[in-house]
Amino acid sequence: MSNIREVARLAGVSVATVSRTLKSPERVLPDTRDRVMAAVEQAGYRPNLMAVQFRSRRTGNLVILVPTIANTFFARVISGAQQAAQAAGYRLLLCDTQGREALERQFADLVYAHQADGVIQLRAFDPFEGSTSGQDLPPIVNACEVIQQGRHPTISLDNVAAAKAMTEHLIALGHRRIGLIKGSKGSPLTRDRLAGYEQAIRQAGLALDDALVCHGDFSLAAGYAGAGKMLALDDRPSALFCESDEMAIGALKRIKEEGLRVPEDISLAGFDDIPMAAYCDPPLTTISQPAEMFGEKAVEMLIALIEKQPSPARHVVLPFQLTPRGSTARIEPPYSDSSFND
Repeated sequence: MSNIREVARLAGVSVATVSRTLKSPERVLPDTRDRVMAAVEQAGYRPNLMAVQFRSRRTGNLVILVPTIANTFFARVISGAQQAAQAAGYRLLLCDTQGREALERQFADLVYAHQADGVIQLRAFDPFEGSTSGQDLPPIVNACEVIQQGRHPTISLDNVAAAKAMTEHLIALGHRRIGLIKGSKGSPLTRDRLAGYEQAIRQAGLALDDALVCHGDFSLAAGYAGAGKMLALDDRPSALFCESDEMAIGALKRIKEEGLRVPEDISLAGFDDIPMAAYCDPPLTTISQPAEMFGEKAVEMLIALIEKQPSPARHVVLPFQLTPRGSTARIEPPYSDSSFND
């Protein structure tokens, strides 16, 4: 039976280097790590993981709490987290919670049971909210839907600025009646994107109209239904902004069913830049946000907490980019530009 000394001999390194590579691969130079892992494979060596965990008091497991894996954006976040965890020698335990608080607490408690080392939460809910002492909190990072004034390290996007930028883009194209299909009720993303939309409307001197805002839940079906409500208005909007690409794609289907053209009859914009957005007919104007980077940065920040590395920033704000495509176009209003300030 092979042992760690045989692996060290094949790799041309010390036993200590082999041990470090298996325990903390991020602390080993890539060339050395590759040689050690090749030697492990050649020797058929299988380390005693239970012994490693006992000595280090770590499991090598990271829990990631996901509201729904059916959402394309979250799937990309998970992909980024998985790659980062694997590269650092950790395993990612995916927990699809459907936004249920009891499930989130149950999965997060794996840390207390010494079955995981830390938690990544992708929803605005603190599974450890019963713990009052910061000293008692297990390692946890909040990403994507950030808890307002939360006590955990966070990774977010400036959703207010992003939604404002998209609304300003539509206003610059001449649109005065811009409909908004919102995301899930209670979501910080919904709140912030609505705030950005309203800021842009006010600053352009336009009037806010409650009829131009309808509720959704980030899903295809919500976009389809919301577009139906907007198109049924006597004075329908000339542009429609959906708080997610999936809702925009649902809206696109409804618009076409009504016999209207995008963007000739109505402009359409989304948020997220999921892969499908570029392949719609027409391609979707949207806000691009680095979904995979959310996962990567969350894992890096969590591992830093677990391994007590120098404290990273408590709040990281990732960049966004407005990506114009064929679903939005200029409208020539039957009034002068000065009427924007009426």
